[in-house]
Amino acid sequence: MMQTLNVPKDDRFQILSEHAQENLTIDPNYLGINRSVDCVGIQVTLNEGRAVEQKRAFYKAVADGLHRRLKSRPQGVFVNLVAVKKENWCFGNGAAQYA
Repeated sequence: MMQTLNVPKDDRFQILSEHAQENLTIDPNYLGINRSVDCVGIQVTLNEGRAVEQKRAFYKAVADGLHRRLKSRPQGVFVNLVAVKKENWCFGNGAAQYA
């Protein structure tokens, strides 16, 4: 999936968190999409510069992949991309590796 966004092979820094249902407010019909309480939310922080077509392909790949692997409903998968400038990254040693 990440190849859709041209992410380097070893660029894998993930934070996974699970939230109890009572700690989430998810509209079951926002934008006319019928979703259950078993939603999956994915937020990816990445460098600026991806085309809208790349983003759309990524969203579809995520929803289709989760449906294929976990039988999740594509309606319950929402994705948020947070695009930042390259100089906003530090991967260690107090250095701005991309700046």
